[in-house]
Amino acid sequence: MAANSSANSVARWIQDNRAAVIAVGAAVAVAGAASVYLLSTRPPAGPGGPPPATSSKKKKSSKKKKAPRLDGPLLDDADDATLARLDAKELARLPAEKRASVANHLKGLGNKAYASKAYREAIAHYTKAIAAEPAAVYYSNRAACYANLGEPKNVIADCNEALKLDRVYVKALNRRAVALEQLGELSEMPTDEGREAVESLAKSLADFTAVAIIGQFRDAGATASVERVLKKLASGKAKQILATREPRLPSPTFVTAYFDSFRHKPAPEIPDDAPAGDRALAEAFAAVEAHDYPHALSRASAAIEEGLSTPQLEATAYNLRGTFMFVMGLAVQSLADFDRSTELVPDYVQSWVKKASVHVELGDKDEAMRDFERAIEINPEDPDVYYHRGQVHFILGDYDAAISNYEKSTSLDDRFIFSQVQQAVAQYKQGQIARSTGTFRRILKAFEGVPEAYNYYGELMLDQQRHEDAIANFDKAIALERAKPHGTNVLAMINKALVLFQWKQDHAGAEKLCLQALDIDPDCDVAIATLAQLSLQQSKIPEAIEYFRRSADVARTEPELINAITYEYASRAQLQFIKDYPEQGAALSQMASALM
Repeated sequence: MAANSSANSVARWIQDNRAAVIAVGAAVAVAGAASVYLLSTRPPAGPGGPPPATSSKKKKSSKKKKAPRLDGPLLDDADDATLARLDAKELARLPAEKRASVANHLKGLGNKAYASKAYREAIAHYTKAIAAEPAAVYYSNRAACYANLGEPKNVIADCNEALKLDRVYVKALNRRAVALEQLGELSEMPTDEGREAVESLAKSLADFTAVAIIGQFRDAGATASVERVLKKLASGKAKQILATREPRLPSPTFVTAYFDSFRHKPAPEIPDDAPAGDRALAEAFAAVEAHDYPHALSRASAAIEEGLSTPQLEATAYNLRGTFMFVMGLAVQSLADFDRSTELVPDYVQSWVKKASVHVELGDKDEAMRDFERAIEINPEDPDVYYHRGQVHFILGDYDAAISNYEKSTSLDDRFIFSQVQQAVAQYKQGQIARSTGTFRRILKAFEGVPEAYNYYGELMLDQQRHEDAIANFDKAIALERAKPHGTNVLAMINKALVLFQWKQDHAGAEKLCLQALDIDPDCDVAIATLAQLSLQQSKIPEAIEYFRRSADVARTEPELINAITYEYASRAQLQFIKDYPEQGAALSQMASALM
């Protein structure tokens, strides 16, 4: 059944109207037959009936709770309506066939009260039905009453009992999932309550997932519930993580790629006897050249703290630190550094271009375009401005504008490979396959020793299912990267792993390449994510969960973190289903397509 919200306001407790108590007499042997129960009611006075209990002696014996007289009506003469007036303890003592019958009668009374929204009355009936004969449906129905009264913990307790009796009782699974989802409302708080809320959402996800799989994904409501809870869970846990974790630099592959997206400019010349702040900035640039990015960030921050001797050097230091803030996903902090850089040196073109990148990440496209216009006013001959503006148009899907900017960038400096590669990719995106291929061939000729040229061309070959050509280009890129003094770009290795998997189903070979990539760059998010997907494809779910957890650890931005958490918990739900319902594991291939 589709998940329904049942979080009504909690009703006040009211006293149940108690029916007249009917005591169950002792069991006796009758004509050698099995024991029967007698209902101890007061028979009318007269022949065959007991005299009125008026003497003091009789009252005293009554207080001693002697066995009732045996001349009351036999149990067989009592109908379900009469027996339903017994209390829970008395109902439990009835013979099995009577208990089943009266329990069903009590269920009917409960259903009638439920339909009238008399939920407390319905709970009383279902509670007695459970006492007579514990059955999954009675627990589940009582859970529905608690749901309408806004008591999710009671819902969960009853559904737990129902599922002990019937493991695949979908209604109970669904009701428990809804209640657990209600307990997850504080999932974004970085507190104990928030962590408990995340755990509740994780359990809710597992239940909704089980409902979806058991129903073979025919229940659109269950699938929608899986997606809804996954979104809440991932968003809440991401906010908890971001509120408490220390910022960290992403992988060297990522940082290098961002530095390489600008034309190389020489570091400022700073003499050995310069002030301490200036020398710290020189050390920061030396660390960038050595790809020692943590040290570069540390020295750039030290330079700013020490103070620099000229506004140009100070603006450069803020530009460098702002760059690290940006690649760490700290957009607000990076924007503050770039703003300070352009305040100190208003014609600092690169800081304007980087500000545009930050504004794009913050979702302010218009402000980004104004940053580019400002940079062009300062220096219309700077090719980096057009390349990065082309990147924004590319992201927005405006490939014509992107190509125009790439061409302008290349016309100002044709020694920069990335504007030409991106132009070829944009042409490919437009469906101009032949034109894109021609552009790449010119790139390979002009940049024969540059690994990126072969890597990107290999990606186009892979997209066209030209697997042998793709592997040849990736192998060339890998060899060229290994020959570099600080070769840390492992993307070609991961791309080759994808070919091995897609083309030859060579899981072992693909895994080996990704693990080699992690040896070179332990924080490479693409390598970790690829290993996670490879593990899933091989049904190595515990391994996949661990890789997705690592993906969350190295995620740079909140969307990246949410994506990693989404995959992690979807995999956890899958693993939980396998543990709970091993006999239904065959349905999991469908789950992969539905959840992933």
